Amino acid sequence: MINAEMPIIEVESSYTGEVAQRWAYADGSGEIGVISSVTQAFCSTCTRARLSTDGKLYTCLFAQSGHDLRALVNSGKSDEQIAGAIGLIWNQREDQYSEIRSEETVRTKKVEMSYIGG
Repeated sequence: MINAEMPIIEVESSYTGEVAQRWAYADGSGEIGVISSVTQAFCSTCTRARLSTDGKLYTCLFAQSGHDLRALVNSGKSDEQIAGAIGLIWNQREDQYSEIRSEETVRTKKVEMSYIGG
């Protein structure tokens, strides 16, 4: 419908894990993007993590809880040990909120997006 009024051309992804499908206006005046996590879940290719102001690492925008990085950083561990711990957290994540969205997930408590920079 947009193309009928303002011609658009599909744009290739800028990076691995990009969640928006993008189109550029044919006249070069800009672009639009659509994130359709309900109809096209992207959990399996997600590359995003968020850090809250109180030092918790969230591996999903819809997470119920975060991982305490503040305690890890304050524990005296080396940068390599901290990096390894973060890597382990990321590699063991099982976030699939958009892929398993159901009546059950609607009722689960989630972190507020404003708290983690959603």
